[in-house]
Amino acid sequence: MTTLSPLFDLGSQPLIDARTELIREVLDGLRSRPRTLKPWILYDDLGSRLFEQITDLPEYYPTRTERSLLSRHANAIVASVTDGSQPLRVVELGAGSASKTCLLLAAATRLHLDVVYMPLDVSGDALDLACTNIQNSFPEVLIEPMVVNYVDSPPQLEEFEGSTLALYLGTSIGNFTPTESRTILRNLGSQLTRQDAFLLGTDLVKDESSLIAAYQDSQGVTAAFNLNILNRLNRELDADFDLSGFRHCARWNSFESRIEMHLESTRSQAIQIPAAGLKLDFRTGETIHTENSYKFTDETIRALLFDSGFAPQMTWKDARQWYALTLSHTCE
Repeated sequence: MTTLSPLFDLGSQPLIDARTELIREVLDGLRSRPRTLKPWILYDDLGSRLFEQITDLPEYYPTRTERSLLSRHANAIVASVTDGSQPLRVVELGAGSASKTCLLLAAATRLHLDVVYMPLDVSGDALDLACTNIQNSFPEVLIEPMVVNYVDSPPQLEEFEGSTLALYLGTSIGNFTPTESRTILRNLGSQLTRQDAFLLGTDLVKDESSLIAAYQDSQGVTAAFNLNILNRLNRELDADFDLSGFRHCARWNSFESRIEMHLESTRSQAIQIPAAGLKLDFRTGETIHTENSYKFTDETIRALLFDSGFAPQMTWKDARQWYALTLSHTCE
């Protein structure tokens, strides 16, 4: 039976004070011009479920493309970090449901390795799902889940008698500014040794129409995902957003090389958020910028990794050159 480590039992961990953090982000973002909200706010219970639906949409190519790459190269990825004689720890930032991670864990178990899986996520609900998926598929794996905002409060990894494979998949690194991305990766790299490895998933620059379609799907699931951020403020902070007064829009910012998700006010309206002590006036056409998804080139991937203390060792891409998995080791 899969074991949950007593040190990292999800039920016994102190939970992130989400309400306090949410109020702080709302005050910082909605009083500013242009108005913004941090993307982690999108991932409440409903938001996490909606995102899982997004990953199955025909327009949303990143998930299935990354899964295909992992399926083809899982053995090589695992072999790059272990010779089979020592335990393997798999640490995953922003684990989500861990569905693709199963491909790597399957490769590790085929080598009869003792495997520890440490999923990290800001969402306890997402971690519950990840743990369930791993428990059902890999009863021999030790699971050490951690609820943590790894951007603002980077986790401290305990010493491990073996090698560590760190993962940051699903294009998640693209949700952060270049400065934030480097901070996340430097914090991670500072806790890895030369025998460890880091696997990064990045979405590559491509034609604008394909990019826009991936973030503004025909079924409206991404729109529901984006609008749900207002539902969360209504529910948790007693706000009075009328969702019919906002529309989801995705924009390609070629200068910044990123897709931007916005919520655009369709009319002039006044909004109150009592728990944050805010009263806001929106003009028609004014937006709340909720998420970025940066797109990379070979050059910007290398620059990100080198600036963060990693040396790229191997890169795998799909046939269309739309997505990349890059395996790196620390420079020191």
